[in-house]
Amino acid sequence: MSTPYPFTAIVGQDDLRLALLLNAVSPQVGGVLVRGEKGTAKSTAVRALSALLPDVDVVAGCRFSCDPVSPDPACPDGPHERGGGVQRPARMVELPVGASEDRLVGALDIERALAEGVKAFEPGLLASAHRGILYVDEVNLLHDHLVDLLLDAAAMGASYVEREGVSVQHASKFLLVGTMNPEEGELRPQLLDRFGLTVEVAASREPDQRVEVVRRRLAYDDDPAAFAARWADEEASVRARIVAARELLPSVQLGDAALRQIAATCSAFEVDGMRADIVMARTATALAAWSGRTDVLAEDVRQAALLALPHRRRRSPFDAPGLDEDKLDETLEEFGGGDDSGDEDPDPDGPGGGGQPPQDGPGDDSESPAGEVPAQGEPSEGDEQAPAAPGGGEQSPVRAAEPFRTKALSVPGLGEGAAGRRSRARTEHGRTTGARRPRGALTKLHLAATVQAAAPHQRARGRSGPGLVVRRDDLRQATREGRESNLVLFVVDASGSMAARQRMSAVKGAVLSLLLDAYQRRDKVGLVTFRGKDAEVALPPTSSVDAAAARLESLPTGGRTPLAAGLLRAHDVLRVERLRDPARRSLVVVVTDGRATGGPDPVALSGRAARLFAADGVASVVVDCESGPVRLGLAGQLAGELGGTAVTLDELRADSIAGLVRDVQGSRGNGRRAA
Repeated sequence: MSTPYPFTAIVGQDDLRLALLLNAVSPQVGGVLVRGEKGTAKSTAVRALSALLPDVDVVAGCRFSCDPVSPDPACPDGPHERGGGVQRPARMVELPVGASEDRLVGALDIERALAEGVKAFEPGLLASAHRGILYVDEVNLLHDHLVDLLLDAAAMGASYVEREGVSVQHASKFLLVGTMNPEEGELRPQLLDRFGLTVEVAASREPDQRVEVVRRRLAYDDDPAAFAARWADEEASVRARIVAARELLPSVQLGDAALRQIAATCSAFEVDGMRADIVMARTATALAAWSGRTDVLAEDVRQAALLALPHRRRRSPFDAPGLDEDKLDETLEEFGGGDDSGDEDPDPDGPGGGGQPPQDGPGDDSESPAGEVPAQGEPSEGDEQAPAAPGGGEQSPVRAAEPFRTKALSVPGLGEGAAGRRSRARTEHGRTTGARRPRGALTKLHLAATVQAAAPHQRARGRSGPGLVVRRDDLRQATREGRESNLVLFVVDASGSMAARQRMSAVKGAVLSLLLDAYQRRDKVGLVTFRGKDAEVALPPTSSVDAAAARLESLPTGGRTPLAAGLLRAHDVLRVERLRDPARRSLVVVVTDGRATGGPDPVALSGRAARLFAADGVASVVVDCESGPVRLGLAGQLAGELGGTAVTLDELRADSIAGLVRDVQGSRGNGRRAA
C-alpha cells in the first residue's frame, strides 16, 4: 500500500484544508466541493485527510460497517448483537466517473431472488463508504442518474436497492467530497446545493511558495516513507485536535445573536431555501469547536459564510461563484451586538478564531471575491445602421441581449449516446420499450419476459413446488428509451453584415439562450466563428457551457463573410469528435443571415460545403438573422443545402406562436443516424 502525502505538508490552500477539517470535526456540515484548475493539490488533500480521521469501531464480519454500539436494524448482514466489535481505520472510497449503478449501490442476484426467494446482495460503494469518506473526482462529469442516487443516499443516510419487488436497505452515512475543474463543465444547481461547503483553489503566484511546493513534492517522490515520517508529529497533532474538537462539539453554544447574523446574511445575499442557514450554523459551531471554544463568535459566522454561500448564490450557469466581503462585513456589523458574538470586528484577512489549520510555510492569502465582467458599451440609438468597414474592419464586441427560453431542438432518430435530456436514445434509464437477452451482466430485469421464457420448461426441469425454476438462459434484459446528450456545435457569423450593434446583440442573446438550453440538457458545446478571410475554432467541444458564453461575450465582428470557411472548419471539428466519441450525435446550429462574400464564387463554394453535412446525415438548424423589410431568404437556401431547417430569431423563442417543438430534420429523414 502506497504512503499517502501528509495532510500537514500541503503548502498553502488554507481554505481547502480548513473546510476538510471542519467536516472531519462535524460530518453534519455536509461535505466539500473543491473547484479549481488542474494541478492544485485537490485530490492530494482529500486523500491525505483520510489518514487523519479517527479509527472507527465496527461489528466484526459486517460488510456494512455497522456500529457495535447501535447496529443498523435493517443491515442485510444482521441482526447484530450490541457491544464488542473491532477497530479499523476510516475508509476513503473513490467513485469513478464511469461507474455503473450496481457498482454504486450494490447488486442483487436476480436469479437466486426469483428461484430461491433469498436476498443475495453484493454491497456497493455506498456501503463501503459508510462512516468514512466518499470521494468523487471530476464530480461535474458524473452521469445524472448516479448523481440522483448519490444525493438520495447523502440526504437520507441510507441506500435502497430495489429490483422487481425485491428490496434491500442499509445505512450509508459518509463525508461527501467532490473535486472538479470548472473548465470542463458545471454542476447542476441541485447537486451544488447538496455540498455543505465549497472552496475555490488556485496555484499560488508567490515564487517562494511555489518553490516550497516543488521542494516538498520532490522529497516525497524520492522517499515517501521518510517524507511522511518527518511530518508524523504534525499529523498526530492534527489528529488529536480533531478528536478533541469532536468531543467539544456537543458543548458549543450557538446563541441567538449568532443565529440572527446567520439568518441576516443568508437573507442579504438572497440565498434560496433554508439549507444555507443550517449549513452555516453547523459550520460556525464546528469552527468554534476547532478553535477550542464553546461559544460561537462573529468571526466564526463570517468564515462560515465564506465557505457555505458562494456556490448557492449562482442564478445561472454563467454567473461566477463569489461573495462580496464588504457587504458581508456590513451585514454582520448591523446584526451583531449580542453577548455571544463579542465586540470584535471580523478579521477581513482570514478566517480568524484560530480556524486556520497548522501550516509550516508561507500563508496563502490569494482568496479574493470573484470579479465581475466589466460592462461593455451599450449600443446607442441608430447604431444598428453602422456597417463594418469594407474588406476587414473590426468593431469592438457588444453585450448580448437578455437570454430567453428556446424551443427544444433535437436530433432525429434513436441514439445510444451518453445520458442527457435532448434527443431520444436507448439508455439504462427511462421507459421500458421491450426485452432482449442480456449482453454481459444483467442490470435491468424484464420480469414478464423472463417468466414467459421460463414457463414452458417447468415440467422438464422437475418443478414440484410453488417456486418458478429459473435459469440464466431465461433472464431477459429490459430495453429502455430515454434521452441522450448531444454535441451542439455553434457556427456563428461574425462578419460585417452581422456587425450592426443592436443586431449582433440580439444574435448573441439568441446564442446565449441556446447555450443555457444546452447546459440544462447536459450537452457538450463547441463554437466556430467566421469573419474576414477565415474561420476559427473559438472553443473546441467541451462540457463547459460558461466557457462558451465567455468566448461569445468577447467575440469581435467585422469584415467579409467567409461562410464556406466556417462550414468547412465545423465539418472538420465534427470529424475529429466522431473519432473521439462515436456514440455522441451532433447538432450543428449555424447562426447567420446566409450571405457569403470573399473569394471566387463564394455562394457556390458555401453550397458545396453545406452538402457535406447533408451527405454525412448531420442534423442541423440555421438561425436566420436577416432583418429589415427586404429579405433575400439566403438562410433558408443554406438550410436546404444542409438538409436541415431554418428558424428566425423570433421563431426560436419557446413562447412564439410558430409551434412548441421543432425537430431538426437530417438529410436522410428520421431514420438516418446523425454523426
